Amino acid sequence: MEFRQTIRRVWARLGKRLRGYSGDKKRDHPKDYQERIAKEVEFFKSYENVHDLPAIFHYWSNKYLVAKYRQFGFENPRQFFCLYMRRACRNFQNQTCPFVSVGSGNCDVEVELAETLLQSGVDNFVLECLDVNQAMLDRGEALARERKVAQNMSFSNSDINSWRPRHKYHIVMANQSLHHFVELERLFDKIYQALRSDGYFVADDMIGRNGHMRWPEALAVLNELWKELPERYKYNHQLRRLEIQFDNWDCSKEAFEGIRSQDILPLLIKKFHFDLFVPFANIVDIFVDRSFGHNFDPNNEWDREFIDKVHFIDEVNIENGTIKPTHMTAAMTKQATQTKIYKHLSPQFCVRWPEEKQA
Repeated sequence: MEFRQTIRRVWARLGKRLRGYSGDKKRDHPKDYQERIAKEVEFFKSYENVHDLPAIFHYWSNKYLVAKYRQFGFENPRQFFCLYMRRACRNFQNQTCPFVSVGSGNCDVEVELAETLLQSGVDNFVLECLDVNQAMLDRGEALARERKVAQNMSFSNSDINSWRPRHKYHIVMANQSLHHFVELERLFDKIYQALRSDGYFVADDMIGRNGHMRWPEALAVLNELWKELPERYKYNHQLRRLEIQFDNWDCSKEAFEGIRSQDILPLLIKKFHFDLFVPFANIVDIFVDRSFGHNFDPNNEWDREFIDKVHFIDEVNIENGTIKPTHMTAAMTKQATQTKIYKHLSPQFCVRWPEEKQA
C-alpha cells in the first residue's frame, strides 16, 4: 500500500494551496509574499510528479501507519476521505452533495476519489477543486475528462483573499495543503462559514514546527540517533549536501513549505470540534522522508532495524507527551461530538503550543 499523499516536504507540493496576506511583520511583506507565490505558480506550471517518496517510507508506513489507521475503518488518506464523502452521499441520497478540496494542485487525488466513489455506486456528488495555480487545475481537468469523472467535478481558480464559496459544503477537504497557507485564520473562518452545520472538514496534514524543524525536545533525541548513523546515511538528497551534524533547517525561509504548520492544530482546536483524530510520527520523519530516506534500503536488515527503533522511540515519547506528533489525519465538525482517537492521543494532548520553550 503506497502512502504517496501522507508526507509533503520541501518542494514536494508547493502548488497545492490558496494563501492570504495579513500584513503581519512576523510573516511576509506584501512584496515578498507576491514574489514567493509568483515563483511557485511559475515553477508548478510544468511540475507534475509530486508524489515520489523513498522506499523506506513505504516500509515504515505499511508496517506501522496502516495498522493505526485500520482501527478507524481505513488504511490510507484516500480511504479516509472516501469514508466521509460516502457517508455524506448516503445520508443525503436525494440530493447532490457538494464537496470542495482546498489547495487541490494537480487534482490527481481528487480524480481518484471521484473514481472510487463512482465505482462503488455513489454518484450524487460534485467535487470542486480549488487552487491558486491555473496550470495545475488545467491538468486536473484534463485528467478528469480522461478518467471519465468530469461530470462529477468542477475547478475553481482563486486564492484565499478572493475565494467566494459556491455552496454550503457537506465536505471540505485539505490534503497536505494547510501547511502551505499563511493566512490560516482567514482560511479556517471561510471553511467554517462554508461548511454545513452537519458537514465535515477532513484533513491529512503536517502539524509540526514551522519550516518542518524539530522542537528542542525532539531535536535532543534526534541528535543522539544521528550519532549512530554511518556517514553514508547523512547525505541530504534535497539540499545536496552531507550533514555530519544534523542541520535543523527551516525550509519555510525560501518558500511556503511549513510556513505556519505549528499553528494548524492550535487554531483547529479553537475553531472546530473533532470527530476523528489520528496523530503520528515526529523523529522518524527525518529518516523516511525525501531528504535522508533515500539513504535507507528496506531490503537491508540494519536499515529496517534502525527505522523500527526510531519508530519505537517516537511512539514512546509521543504517548508520554515528551514530544508531539508532526502529522494528523483528522475530521472536524462545527458541532460538539464524541471524538474517536488513537489510545489517549487527543488533539488537546498532542498540541504543541508555539509559546512553549523554543531553541
